[in-house]
Amino acid sequence: MTNDAPWQGGPLGEQAYAVLAPNPGPMTLDGTNTWVLHAPGDDVAVVVDPGPLDEGHLQAVRRQVDELGARVALTLITHWHHDHTEALPRWVELTDAPVRGGGHGDALLDAERITLGSLDIRVIATPGHTADSVSFHLPAAGVLITGDTVLGRGTTVVAHPDGALAPYLASLDRLHESASAVPTRLAPAHGPTHDDAAAVIAFYRQHRRERLDQVRAALAAGDADAPDVAQAVVERVYAEVPREVWPAAKASVQAQLDYLAESR
Repeated sequence: MTNDAPWQGGPLGEQAYAVLAPNPGPMTLDGTNTWVLHAPGDDVAVVVDPGPLDEGHLQAVRRQVDELGARVALTLITHWHHDHTEALPRWVELTDAPVRGGGHGDALLDAERITLGSLDIRVIATPGHTADSVSFHLPAAGVLITGDTVLGRGTTVVAHPDGALAPYLASLDRLHESASAVPTRLAPAHGPTHDDAAAVIAFYRQHRRERLDQVRAALAAGDADAPDVAQAVVERVYAEVPREVWPAAKASVQAQLDYLAESR
């Protein structure tokens, strides 16, 4: 799955709009997508992942909400990572809106339905990238917000030790089931949107199977006896990946090694 077209944010149907934060990088791709959720005609909106502490970005999110004739009534967090939550204290100052998720406010419950105005949001617990990762499904809009569990370009990291591969694989299965029931568009936290969320998630599932096979092969080739097994596997399996992302690759490899050990 590749999509190298420039991404600058924008609408995804009538109920979701991505405001792109100015924090591009190897791990954040084009930057963090802050999602504004709003049903036409409503005077309330939901914001997902305010992102980094950048005043210009936060004001851009506020302007987007203002242009919809709405106010921020709720902020949701997909997971606790810094590039999604750093702005929270300032964002709460600006909006006075309650926050849920990422260790803030009332815990988000799997299969919970959040109804705000005409918005209908279904919470899907999707641990794996981190233990607290959640996704948000807007069934009526056909939109699936996946945080860092599924990205818009490339693949994500299973952030060991907080993240783990077994729950991550189960999360991909759950997301694929939701995205396959009816046509569903992908709204990731990083990278561009996709019209066929099920296809992107299917690619992720296949990629993880292939990586596991590569790790098994690396162990059989002698990496199992290396002083630092995870590093040896990274150098063999992720040789084509830029070295600046090797630390993240090592976290994913360690998660794969743990998974294989538990599967014996």
